Amino acid sequence: MVDISAIIGSVSFITLVFYAVPFLFLIFTIPTIIHKMRESGFVVKDMYKKDFPEVPANGGLLILITAIFSISILSLFYSKCIPPVTYVMIMIASLFAFFGTLDDIINIGRPAKLILLYYCSYSLIPFIPTTMVYAPLLGKFDLGILYLQLIVPFYIPIVANLTNMHSGFNGLAPGLSLIILIAILIKSMFFGDIFNILFLISLTGALTAYFLYEKYPSKIFWGNIGALTVGASIGMGIVIEGFLISGFIMLIPHTINFLLYVYWRLNTQKYPLAKFGSIREDGTLEVPNPLTLKWVLPYYYRMTERQATHAMYAFTGLCCIAAFFVQG
Repeated sequence: MVDISAIIGSVSFITLVFYAVPFLFLIFTIPTIIHKMRESGFVVKDMYKKDFPEVPANGGLLILITAIFSISILSLFYSKCIPPVTYVMIMIASLFAFFGTLDDIINIGRPAKLILLYYCSYSLIPFIPTTMVYAPLLGKFDLGILYLQLIVPFYIPIVANLTNMHSGFNGLAPGLSLIILIAILIKSMFFGDIFNILFLISLTGALTAYFLYEKYPSKIFWGNIGALTVGASIGMGIVIEGFLISGFIMLIPHTINFLLYVYWRLNTQKYPLAKFGSIREDGTLEVPNPLTLKWVLPYYYRMTERQATHAMYAFTGLCCIAAFFVQG
């Protein structure tokens, strides 16, 4: 007779190990790395502080390197538990990190980035376990080759770009990504195969440690490299686990933010483009318009950067809770 409790205990232990190792490694090493980055001049200005302090940038690379390093160490002890898809996810995340670095240097542009990143996601296709999609009230559909050739390669870079766009405040993008990753992991424990996303578990552990240093007030920024890497990993987790519909629900705030941006670009004569707001004397935000999601509340109400960021956490958290109860 199969001992179910022993299986659950084993899965829980492996999940904890793959989460804890990168967390502990990064939590103890990141202060030294931040110091070295500051000494080397890898800094940018924090535009939502009165004195515009300089903050080390491109810290997102630390998240990826820590996750990869942790898996390489753990593979010595748990090689039989690590499926081939883990290494494909590492490769894809690394490609997105490369493009994030390139984008920081030369600003590739969103259309070109989306096309190029489509092919970066292509190698995941053989590892998609099913092409069945469940839509609430409509039932199941087998999308077949359409799912493999269009949805999978496009879903990943789209999520990566949505993650990159919904950012700007201290700890905003990493915090939102951490909430979504935890939601994917919890849902996978109940409805999916947690071993298929061991890379995601390690990435979440590293991101948790990293977030403690980018949360308000930020001591480091993750840059495009962090947003694209973690965003792509979220997209990979969603398509591998088959959470296409629930994943969309988790990303509703990011989608709203994108739609606001599209409306803004179509009405630049009325709403001139602006990348940042400013800070009033009382420490509250002064934003130029309500056409990016993080600016909506500060535009109508006096709020600090921390308050506006926490409001975005709450919105995404509610969407993730709703997504847990949606099949598919």
